Amino acid sequence: MTAPILRTLSELRAKTQAWRRAGRTIGVVPTMGALHQGHLSLAQAARADCDRVIVTIFVNPKQFNNPEDLAKYPRTEQDDAAKLAPLEVDAIYVPDPDQIYPDGFATTVSVAGLTDVMEGEFRPGHFDGVATVVAKLFLQTQADRAYFGEKDYQQLMVVRRMARDLDIPIEVIGCPTVREPSGLAMSSRNLRLSDQGLATGARMQAVMQDMAGQLAQGAAFADLVGPARDTLLTAGFSEVEYIDLRCAETLAPLAAATRPARLFATAWLEGVRLIDNIDVPTA
Repeated sequence: MTAPILRTLSELRAKTQAWRRAGRTIGVVPTMGALHQGHLSLAQAARADCDRVIVTIFVNPKQFNNPEDLAKYPRTEQDDAAKLAPLEVDAIYVPDPDQIYPDGFATTVSVAGLTDVMEGEFRPGHFDGVATVVAKLFLQTQADRAYFGEKDYQQLMVVRRMARDLDIPIEVIGCPTVREPSGLAMSSRNLRLSDQGLATGARMQAVMQDMAGQLAQGAAFADLVGPARDTLLTAGFSEVEYIDLRCAETLAPLAAATRPARLFATAWLEGVRLIDNIDVPTA
């Protein structure tokens, strides 16, 4: 059965307050819609952990630094609701814009340090938009647990820090990246790739896995990044924004995999910006 679609905070609070009075635990899965199996896996994790599950769908204008990217972002509400129906989520919150950013809204949530590198460098203001809308959704849903995919690992770290620093009583849970059979990380933006683009996009994961294997054997990151970039450009990517090796706990840059690390990459293909990250075994 399709879950009810709620568009106002008053409708949402009527549900959550009743659940709270009944002693139910609430899980939330924040999304921007165009749901794929990665999102559905988050809803499944929430369903397994919590008594009640809310999936939010809100294309947040404050996290797009490129108006063209915002305009092109797919909006597929009815299809999304149909995909969620078999998972028996309890509510789909699709807030009207004024429920998130009413007239006169003047507050921005900013997380220093974690947001200055990688995505923060190439998408100025992006994480302020993420932190602001997620803080709103956490407070509006009053959820006990929130579920995010590790594909957006930097975002996961930012959201955890934001919730901790603001004393929002919620547990932020990271779930493994869901991939296509080719290895390409699932993303709503993949809908904009041609069949050839989907095949080429899988090369990023293959290059990263090769790098991770060499890093695990003690190779220096500086010796690997140039050849990896060249391989992606030769494969058909139009631009490689960054390839970074970072501490898995602090996002500090690493010269080698001498402590728990993650390898990050972002590149453009057919006008679509693809991001990915993988765990790197300690050398």
